[in-house]
Amino acid sequence: MRTPMRADARRNRELILKAAGAVFVGEGPDAPLEEVARRAGVGIATLYRNFASREALIRGVAGATLTELRGAAEEALAGGEEPFEALRRFAHAALRLRIGAVLPALSGRIRIDEELAELRARTMRPVQELIVRAQQAGQVRDDIVFGDVPFMVMRLTLLLPGGMVPEDEALAHRHLELYLDGLRPEAARARGTALPGPAVTVAHFVHATDRIVGGNP
Repeated sequence: MRTPMRADARRNRELILKAAGAVFVGEGPDAPLEEVARRAGVGIATLYRNFASREALIRGVAGATLTELRGAAEEALAGGEEPFEALRRFAHAALRLRIGAVLPALSGRIRIDEELAELRARTMRPVQELIVRAQQAGQVRDDIVFGDVPFMVMRLTLLLPGGMVPEDEALAHRHLELYLDGLRPEAARARGTALPGPAVTVAHFVHATDRIVGGNP
């Protein structure tokens, strides 16, 4: 049986993962681990006690990001709000997690093995439920498929080039509201024609994220 982690040790691990995500997004997965430790406010020895190698830390960041995303989706489902408001709350929470910046930053450094694939599947299920509930309530247009929502959020989590726009995060949330308006049935009626481009189903989304994270063509 695994010994439960002490509260301070658990907190250190969380700080390291949060700092590593920020450093890898800004500087790439080969950034100095000393910088990760500095931003986390721990010593380099503490970092290595939690993650024996760079590869273990990178994998930890990927797993933590998916776990946080699943938590945001489950919280939105349990919030008792109207289905569209629950979907909106999840989308803004996902945007704050910056999943579209974190996972691509690790491209080519993670192997999607059985454990990570199962974690991804458990993350996707509540997101899919949020979309389906809103569609069944007539609050999201019928031609929206699973990939439309996470890819929409992922695109908005990419920072504007140069880091010269201090309002970038607030601007992303503003633009997310515009995208969310486009999910409404009224937007489909106003458009009058079918959506262009591919419909990214769950299966297509899995294949696409395999390519994004694994770095495979």
